Amino acid sequence: MARTTDHLGRPIVAVTGIGVVTSLGQGVEDNWSALTSGRSGIRPITRFPVEHLATTISGMVDFLPSSDKGASALTYELAETSAVEAVAGSGLDAGNFAGPLFLATPPVELGWHDRFRLYDAANLDLPDYERLLVSAREHLDETVWDSTQFGTIADRLAERFGARGLPVSVSTACASGATAIQLGVEAIRRGEATRALSIGADGSATAEALIRFSLLSALSTQNEEPQKASKPFSRDRDGFVLAEGSAALVLESLDSALARGAKVLGIVAGCGEKADDFHRTRSKPDGSPAIAAVRAALADAGLGEDGIDYVNAHGTSTPENDKMEHLSLSTVFGGRMKTMPVSSNKSMIGHTLSAAGAVEAVFSILTMTRGVIPPTINYDQPDPSIELDVVPNVKREAEVSTVLSNSFGFGGQNACLVMAREPG
Repeated sequence: MARTTDHLGRPIVAVTGIGVVTSLGQGVEDNWSALTSGRSGIRPITRFPVEHLATTISGMVDFLPSSDKGASALTYELAETSAVEAVAGSGLDAGNFAGPLFLATPPVELGWHDRFRLYDAANLDLPDYERLLVSAREHLDETVWDSTQFGTIADRLAERFGARGLPVSVSTACASGATAIQLGVEAIRRGEATRALSIGADGSATAEALIRFSLLSALSTQNEEPQKASKPFSRDRDGFVLAEGSAALVLESLDSALARGAKVLGIVAGCGEKADDFHRTRSKPDGSPAIAAVRAALADAGLGEDGIDYVNAHGTSTPENDKMEHLSLSTVFGGRMKTMPVSSNKSMIGHTLSAAGAVEAVFSILTMTRGVIPPTINYDQPDPSIELDVVPNVKREAEVSTVLSNSFGFGGQNACLVMAREPG
């Protein structure tokens, strides 16, 4: 009989269902086919005017009914779509999930179309802010109100899937998706649940977000060839590409999965996190928080530095973050980094922000189950200061038993996951 507890006597946490939506398409198969073919989902922006903007490209999801309905509506539909696929694949009841729900979601704000509607609703001789408050009190409807509440999306999802307890919404910047998975893992390990639904979703590629990231000099401005703009670990990288997407994972104690005859897709063997108080956007120059997060994930999984077969890198394509990630990996793994395969999904899908950790966790599971490492496309001019075995431009067939998936977010919010093909 398979061992169902880990090296610390905790329940082993299995993944029994996955779902994903990105700019590459809807569903696991469409995404995996595109990803392993080296196809990019980065395109010119058509959702809103881009005149006078430095960046005019994005990895938006423009094929769902809510794609033009605002960030809150799209984030909900993205989350629901990926969760429907994940729960269906797990064989569980899509209306009575009977476990907690953890959602990684972007911060919410009133969309501009709603703001203008409110401004236009009152012809008052007041300063703009006071005018907006008066108008909001008199004209704000329930739909608009709900779209401004951080917990609304998780509440709706919990009702949709029959989740138990208070649904949890988390926003830990680019680490959010990994954080949602970690919360599910910890709930199962503590014996609070036998299963959990962890989702990362982000439909907030808005004009405001584009402008804000541009003001931080974080975005690529290589607009002429959108599909070549995201180039992690390359010498000519100049920033990340804003994107949207979602992924969901059904997490379950291995005991529970085996008892009901579920197909085990993989194991979440370890989780590690470390906060960095250095700067609200920049990483600490010595990489110590990221190093600590990687080491914590390895320790949690009961693995040493030789226990990882492949790294699904955070790999944003920003000059500083890629350099910091290389520093953290080479510090932990030493000379192995010259021969340990590394790739960045963001080279094709862009940076899905709150969803990224969950999307990349799903792709990590697929890497192990399919025996194929997706490439890092646009890797034509390697950065000589970053010595990594980047899988360049074309997929690589390989036996992968363990994956380290990194998520290093703004504000020093770092989370790493160790995924395994089978129980250790």
